Amino acid sequence: MFINVDGLSINYIDEGAGTTVLLLHGWGANIQTMMPIFNILKDKCRVIALDLPGFGESDIPKEPWDSYNYAEFVKKFIDKINVKDLILFGHSHGGRVSIILSAKYDNIVKKLILIDSAGLIPKRKIKYYFKVYSFKFLKIFYTIFVKGDSKESKLESFYKKFGSDDYKASQGIMRQTMVKVINDNLSDLLTNIKASTLLIWGENDEDTPLYMGKLMEEKIKDSGLIVLKDAGHFSYIDCFEQFKAVIFVFLKEDFNK
Repeated sequence: MFINVDGLSINYIDEGAGTTVLLLHGWGANIQTMMPIFNILKDKCRVIALDLPGFGESDIPKEPWDSYNYAEFVKKFIDKINVKDLILFGHSHGGRVSIILSAKYDNIVKKLILIDSAGLIPKRKIKYYFKVYSFKFLKIFYTIFVKGDSKESKLESFYKKFGSDDYKASQGIMRQTMVKVINDNLSDLLTNIKASTLLIWGENDEDTPLYMGKLMEEKIKDSGLIVLKDAGHFSYIDCFEQFKAVIFVFLKEDFNK
């Protein structure tokens, strides 16, 4: 089904009854990536999942957004569907949005589950800076010496060849949005989160490494970290049965209320 929020058409699904759960997917994903969680919860509570603006079947934002813009938009979505309090799941980029919502609107979020969450600036090694400056030099060389109709067309060609997978997949406003959100450092917000928080991480997550989960556990007052062995950035899929057991224990008191 679709709902209009701030002039954007948003695709979402809403099933079940009782305690409300909201699922927020990661960057480049959509509702479908959250369906494993949706399906195991819909018989126990009310579950809502949406395609965040710019993903799936939802409209693209009218201008580049950062994580705070996404959080404010989700807050408007929550108000629009008239939800007063909820349990919030956030995976990766959805975790960024969840951190902001939980820190800013503690009267709405009563429990928080962050799965391989983004929101912290990664530790940088010398290898990273060498790669960055090599990339910048290559971009300058490409725009000067490679044939093309214009600088813009050369840059577009360059990023298609040498940009990250996420960058290649993004265009226009969403490409600018991606640059904004990956540079959002939400570390200072973690101490403001009052909701009981469950952190679930893949031991082998390379996109948001495990040390980020450990840091979040240190800073979020009422939190606990569960590490899933042999799991990566989509730990809830890689170790689904373990994930299911963990969240069922965490949410036991909230089911069928």
